[in-house]
Amino acid sequence: MTVRRDFAPPYPMDGLNRRELVRLGALGAGGLMIRSLPVAASTVPSTKAAMIDFQAEPMDVVRIGFVGVGLQGTSHVENFLKIDGVEIRAVCDIVEDRVARAQRLVVEAGREQPTGYSRGPRDFERLCDRSDLDLVFCSTPWEWHVPVCAAAMENGKHAATEVPMALTVDDCWRLVETSEATRRHCVMMENCNYDRFEMMVLNMVKQGVFGELLHARCGYLHDLRAVKHDMDGEGAWRRAHSLTTNGDLYPTHGLGPVAQCLDINRGNAISSLSSFGTKTRGLRRYAVERFGLESPQADEIFVLSDIVTTVLQTAAGETVVVTHDTSSPRPYSRDYLIQGTRGLARKYPEPLISIEGRSEPHRWDPAEEYFKEFDHPVWRRLEEASAGAGHGGMDFIEDFRLVEALRKGRPVDMDVYDGAMMSAVVELSGRSIAAGGQPQDFPDFTRAGWKNPRPLEVMRTDRS
Repeated sequence: MTVRRDFAPPYPMDGLNRRELVRLGALGAGGLMIRSLPVAASTVPSTKAAMIDFQAEPMDVVRIGFVGVGLQGTSHVENFLKIDGVEIRAVCDIVEDRVARAQRLVVEAGREQPTGYSRGPRDFERLCDRSDLDLVFCSTPWEWHVPVCAAAMENGKHAATEVPMALTVDDCWRLVETSEATRRHCVMMENCNYDRFEMMVLNMVKQGVFGELLHARCGYLHDLRAVKHDMDGEGAWRRAHSLTTNGDLYPTHGLGPVAQCLDINRGNAISSLSSFGTKTRGLRRYAVERFGLESPQADEIFVLSDIVTTVLQTAAGETVVVTHDTSSPRPYSRDYLIQGTRGLARKYPEPLISIEGRSEPHRWDPAEEYFKEFDHPVWRRLEEASAGAGHGGMDFIEDFRLVEALRKGRPVDMDVYDGAMMSAVVELSGRSIAAGGQPQDFPDFTRAGWKNPRPLEVMRTDRS
């Protein structure tokens, strides 16, 4: 039997394709007939990679429309209701009860009820067509991230999306080129960039505590067997990808914080990738044990390797190992490790740090000993406000940072090139596995813009 291993997206390609966008982009943003948002004249470059350090005109209030208000989308709604300078104007979901729940949360917070959209899977297009929105926030299943974000930008709105930004390299290019042509932000909301430990390690890296970086390790190691077999939740669409695609389906949680430490797109770049996959056993074994050997679930044939291991090589000479494991019985981990010439830090199974000349030789120090000195300024500032928010507070911090960037007209923490770079691992890892681990050249979404070093926005001390 032939197993499907292609990466064709499970939705029809709508709107403009990549070649059309390249042609229209050359005509200027006016060729796309976009509703205008004010853009600072000094920040409209005439070269490629136009969204590097892009700053839109500041806005007093960020008017938001939400597309997808399930578990994670609703969590974001709750976060934005706690942030000054935000108005939630519209809410869209294919499930009417979810729209009603989000509307109720907004009203209970003392705000005007947002307009609801729930006429079907493409009703987000009516939302994006509104003239009174500045930002469209997408928390849908993965296959809808690109259509929603493209529609938002083509209608003059900034776009923000849950992870990954896209599933194919062509779709990554589509979002990059749409963002450049429309001069609208397209932000991938990688919450793990704002985890407290990862931000402290980033702060230490930028202060040279670990010396020159050599290697990193990261990933997404999360037992999702029950989730993928739960048809009342995310299982319906998560399992579909495991049935059709073999590759690292979810690289960004681990790679996001590591890429920041390595200055990817800011003086450094990923040059190549090689991936390897194990046999496929865990999801069917779970189905047989839970539903029985004669069940329909036991007849499903999965192609996703139980464990996918990807090795990245950077232009500056570092290596990164990224692991994807969502089919095994195991505790949660992002396998986070940063190693340099003077020491290293790891997070799982417990946060530990070892620094030459500071730690006892061949010994780890508890990470708590370093927070007083190296805790990131962003966390020191927002610790109280983020208390109780999703994923230990980092979800609130990522939402707050986005609103602050838009209100103050600053570059966003993670631009469209960052989101595309991380999301490209999905398809490239699959290509490499299908080719027996052969290295894959990594696309340069910045078109050499990465060669100009620049600071991370979260490390700007005047803005933290």
